[in-house]
Amino acid sequence: MRPTRLLTLAAVLLALTGCGGGAPAHPAQAADEEMRWIPVAADDGRSERMLARICRPPATWQAGVRVPVAIINHGSPAEPYDRASMVPAACGSEPARWFLARGYAVVFPLRRGFGASSGEVAESSGPCDSPDYIRAGLESARDVAAAVRYATALPYTRPDGAVVVGQSLGGWATVAFAAEPHPPVAGLISMAGGRGGHAYADAGGNCRPDLLVAAAAAFGRTARTPMLWIYADNDSFFPPSLARAMYDAFTEAGGRAALAQPSFPGPDGHALFYAQGGSRVWGPLVAAYLADMRRGAPL
Repeated sequence: MRPTRLLTLAAVLLALTGCGGGAPAHPAQAADEEMRWIPVAADDGRSERMLARICRPPATWQAGVRVPVAIINHGSPAEPYDRASMVPAACGSEPARWFLARGYAVVFPLRRGFGASSGEVAESSGPCDSPDYIRAGLESARDVAAAVRYATALPYTRPDGAVVVGQSLGGWATVAFAAEPHPPVAGLISMAGGRGGHAYADAGGNCRPDLLVAAAAAFGRTARTPMLWIYADNDSFFPPSLARAMYDAFTEAGGRAALAQPSFPGPDGHALFYAQGGSRVWGPLVAAYLADMRRGAPL
């Protein structure tokens, strides 16, 4: 049986209209910022490290207070040579401000081979005509798992109840991570997750969408924590038909997820997650999902 959506009707309608009744997307929120190195073991046993920006809400300035943590995983630039100049997202970015306003500490790790993080990019999927989306996803998930272990062991964060979010390639990393054991994590959100988009510079094209769908099914076989998948209806990397095909494959294989495909007024919905004001669209969906997860609402 295909899972039903987690989302309340009011939240869905609010998000699909892309408006928030004139209210701000989130209140102004100060953050204490830290840069940390997160250790991660490569497949060959080498020890690498990932640079991460950590954004702390004011509550953590009080002794003995521990808050939930959101680990937010980045995508990849269009050009491989731009990976070296990447930096973790800012504490003033749209997703950081949304989670900070709700009492979360936010961690932005840079996976191996991106920016100042050490090692090679281990998550390459290979040639466009024969990509290995499963292996690539599992390598990304290795880094996500290291970030989760580190983030939930900080003195001001809770050891459980973490939320893992990812956009684009980071969304695919989150789906792959969902297929692995993840005891500290209570919520998993894929924002426009996938691989192989814009194949040969063709908007809407993909490197072997059949293999992408098959990989989603493979991850769904062992993924048991309910997820939320969000793809704007004008996403040029993963258009609605491909997003739906991945979702169907994932859930029919046993994965549990809710799919939302809201409208986004910008030129390309792939940018929804980080777009200024984008949380007016995705925020109600995420808030409803997290509320349902806290209540233990069944799919």
